[in-house]
Amino acid sequence: MASKKKTNKGPVNIVNRRAKFEYKFIDTYEAGISLTGTEIKSIRASNANLSDAYCFFDDGELFLKSMFVGEYRHGNRENHETRRDRKLLLKRAELRRLEKRVKEKGFTIVPYRLYLNDRGYAKLEIALAQGKKVYDKRESIKEKDLKREMSRMKKYI
Repeated sequence: MASKKKTNKGPVNIVNRRAKFEYKFIDTYEAGISLTGTEIKSIRASNANLSDAYCFFDDGELFLKSMFVGEYRHGNRENHETRRDRKLLLKRAELRRLEKRVKEKGFTIVPYRLYLNDRGYAKLEIALAQGKKVYDKRESIKEKDLKREMSRMKKYI
């Protein structure tokens, strides 16, 4: 008997790890994403990347630009574009609040984590963020190193 090969190991959890290093998160939101059929199938196969993605407002609506979602392997001529703009779905009050804060100097909206919720819908965790200065980045590196050293010391005690 031939065994079926599973393409997806566990739940989908795609994280933009660089975002935590580059930005200080002020507030986080959970947004839905408007996707096509082949896009959600590709995301379920963990074929997506958030590293170059960013959010912008257009006519009071929030869009995600430059998120890579690879073409679905079994897709035909109806396959999607890999880096198209995708609309983010938030409540109107949250959109107004975010748009007001983004207009202030130094604030931006960063896509942080893409995952599937318990109902199977793709959700994007976005954060209202403020860019870190060079000395802040050095400080976060020091804190990370200290935590690592402390965890090593606990093993030996």
